[in-house]
Amino acid sequence: MQRPLGAQISHMLKSRGVEVIFGIPGVHNVEMYRGIEEAGITHVLARHEQGAGFMADGYARATGKAGVCYLITGPGLCNAMTALGQAYSDSVSVLAVTSCLDDVTGKRGQLHQMLDQRAAADTVCDWSEEARDAGTAYELVDRALVGFASKRKRSCHIQVPIGTLGKLAEPAKPAAMPPGLPKADTATLRAVVDRVLAAEKPVFIFGGGSVAAADVATDVLRMTGAAAFTTYAGRGIVAADYPLFFGSYLARPESASVLGEADLVIALGTELSEGDLWRDELGHQAPMIRVDIDPVILAKGKAGDLPVLADAEALLRAMAVAIPARVEDRKPCWDAKAVAATKARWRAEVMAERPGIVEVAEALRAALPDDCMIYSDMTQFAYAAKEVWDMPRAGHWHHPTGFGTLGYALPAAIGGAVARRGLPTLAILGDYGFQYTVQELGTAVELGLSLPILIWDNGKLAEIEESMVRSQIAPNAVVARNPDFLALAKAYGAGAVEPASLAEMQAAVVAAFAAPGPTVIRVTPDIE
Repeated sequence: MQRPLGAQISHMLKSRGVEVIFGIPGVHNVEMYRGIEEAGITHVLARHEQGAGFMADGYARATGKAGVCYLITGPGLCNAMTALGQAYSDSVSVLAVTSCLDDVTGKRGQLHQMLDQRAAADTVCDWSEEARDAGTAYELVDRALVGFASKRKRSCHIQVPIGTLGKLAEPAKPAAMPPGLPKADTATLRAVVDRVLAAEKPVFIFGGGSVAAADVATDVLRMTGAAAFTTYAGRGIVAADYPLFFGSYLARPESASVLGEADLVIALGTELSEGDLWRDELGHQAPMIRVDIDPVILAKGKAGDLPVLADAEALLRAMAVAIPARVEDRKPCWDAKAVAATKARWRAEVMAERPGIVEVAEALRAALPDDCMIYSDMTQFAYAAKEVWDMPRAGHWHHPTGFGTLGYALPAAIGGAVARRGLPTLAILGDYGFQYTVQELGTAVELGLSLPILIWDNGKLAEIEESMVRSQIAPNAVVARNPDFLALAKAYGAGAVEPASLAEMQAAVVAAFAAPGPTVIRVTPDIE
């Protein structure tokens, strides 16, 4: 049956598997809201468009599906651009659908008018396009969803003129079978296995792109006697008790020397970006096998490297099958005692750099169930925890690594909690970052989410203060007056508690998982 195009888009998304949309209705995008309930989609009302974008991001990371947000013309899109940039940077499948003005060439001074809204979104998305008819709108929706399933995930933006959203349109046609991610052919698999088995001191680096192969990754390591690192996004892929596992300490300067000992590096599903290393070079002198679905990453190779355009999960699973037939009592050349000593030294460095945080983080970890999903913000607590905290499951800690925006954790955790009703979700924020998106507490209360929100309150921008001191700059503009976070939480209708000890903190987190709504848990460095 014919419906206004705005309604048809919702029906199309539902037919493609979309269950939840995050957003805020406005006078320009009301036609997009006509068909949401009729299509059987749940709408989550954010308090700010940036929050809607982060919620879609958190939902996408929790489910592996598309996170969709509906936004209005102009300021609605601009408010969400930070979230879209974060999703682009961290390879997250977020689709933003917005209204736009019918004419920006012949008219000026219109409500929400921008010089070029589509181009603005194009600066933070994989692509940003305008649909001036139903057929183009449907094609763009499928382009985004197929792209999420078959290549590196990035945020996408579709805008539809207000008048076009209200015009009657036929429904979208049924979806075609989407292509999968690229896979290595038999010859490439054989070349990879040959090189790995020929190496005496191979080392694997597992990134976020290999999370789905966590159940076989440690087996492959044991078969090959290889050492391993994970990036922050790859934590949980390697079993914490694997004796040749160096952990997620790639950003430690000394890791360059360790990697310099390898005679082969196998990097799977990782950019090895600045946020992974905090240095210009990995430190290896040996050839590298680089497995990625993004050809741009593979173009960074050197002579002697083996670039493999393939899904890391599929390749690892194929290796787990192919290697046993080739291995006979292979003994590792890495020294397990040396690996353990190196990790202990790096852990001590983290403790010295950020006094008190490691002890609090380890107490928190002990209170969490293995299936807890964590969303963290740009805060010193997370910076330390990401190095020393061995995750029991891969893909269960999400951080705004690339774009590095404050305010991510609370709305993203809301999106994750919506996706995982009945399963534990935790948000970790600093006192400053919490105030970027504190208004989304209203959404969490409205939804009745059992969400612990741990605020690490050191009363300042401590990371920036320390950076100024290291640069011999007198600390400036790093201390701000904080509100009474507990009173603020209660004003929104959330629970609020300030534990006086680590044991009380653990009890508060456990209680928050069972509470009928979110709970703000304020923790200060004095808790020890």
